[in-house]
Amino acid sequence: MKKKKCIAMLLAGGQGSRLGRLTSSIAKPAVSFGGKYRIIDFGLSNCVNSGIDTVGILVQYKPLILNRYVGTGESWDLAVADGGVHILPPYARETGGEWYEGTADAIYHNIDFIDIYDPENVLILSGDHIYKMDYNLMLQEHLDKESDLTVSVIEVPWEEASRFGIMSTDDQDRITKFSEKPAEPDSNLASMGIYIFSWKALRKALLEDHEDKASSHDFGKDIIPKMLAEGKKLSVYRFKGYWRDVGTVQSYYDSQMDLMDDVENINVFTKDMKVFSNSNMYPPQFLGPDANISNSLICNGCTVYGTVKHSILGSGAVVGAGTVVEDSIVLPNAIVGRNCRITKAIINEGVVVEDNEVVGSEDGEVIVYGQAKLSI
Repeated sequence: MKKKKCIAMLLAGGQGSRLGRLTSSIAKPAVSFGGKYRIIDFGLSNCVNSGIDTVGILVQYKPLILNRYVGTGESWDLAVADGGVHILPPYARETGGEWYEGTADAIYHNIDFIDIYDPENVLILSGDHIYKMDYNLMLQEHLDKESDLTVSVIEVPWEEASRFGIMSTDDQDRITKFSEKPAEPDSNLASMGIYIFSWKALRKALLEDHEDKASSHDFGKDIIPKMLAEGKKLSVYRFKGYWRDVGTVQSYYDSQMDLMDDVENINVFTKDMKVFSNSNMYPPQFLGPDANISNSLICNGCTVYGTVKHSILGSGAVVGAGTVVEDSIVLPNAIVGRNCRITKAIINEGVVVEDNEVVGSEDGEVIVYGQAKLSI
């Protein structure tokens, strides 16, 4: 088997509890986004567009829909013989089966998989981010600087820096200090949770971390600080562009409102780097005689008889006559009955809202309505 220059490991096993009902029956990376996509589409598409043809997806929590959705990887052009996409669940070892204990532990338990490809470098990704990125640019900087680890960072407002893992650097963009959610940050370079390691350095770090009983086996809390303390070559890659962590209901909602509001730098849907998807094929939209739509994203398969303002209707969604949907997201195959008022709400996938229901309000927080009803 040909030695790989770089393979990707996509962390998709978290429970996503902060997304509440959105992840009560589905893994977070499989949650619908932008009407006809799912969150995992962005990471997988970035890999394909960057020429990375080997991707391991580490699953754990409610993986059924995600497994079925990814399938052979054909929709992302990842159905290749020497590589491709691989679903990697926890599995039993000589000592028995166990759940992943942290992000680094998840990679540790898949060392054998990585060794098969014997890559020069390993790209670590999170499964809950919305962004477009050419990983080749980051990899080239990583190689040019002969780094053991390169961390992708983005400048955040200073008042928000304490919410992130913060990197301090010298004038060569070498990392001099790493602080996890510091109360008084001395930098506003926030880690995006995207790492490129040389496989030699990462393999050694994972083996040592596994033996450390005091470790939480996490990249941010354990691996990076230890490598920094050992004097390893750690660098940052400064990302310019739109990036959102959609790990909360509010951020999930806000990022989709950004799609319609033409927020500066929101460049995730462009012709040069297409976002691929394994969404079902739907017929064109059907609009009733009294349908009224403004500043909204209406996907194929939708049926609209009512009014839709500044909202997203996922594929196959239905809005009944007399209903007003405003500042909301109706996920795929959800049905909103007649004479309803939906405001600043997320109607879960496949849910039915009965006639005359009022969901959400202009003044309240974004709410998620109903338990998802998913079909495979």
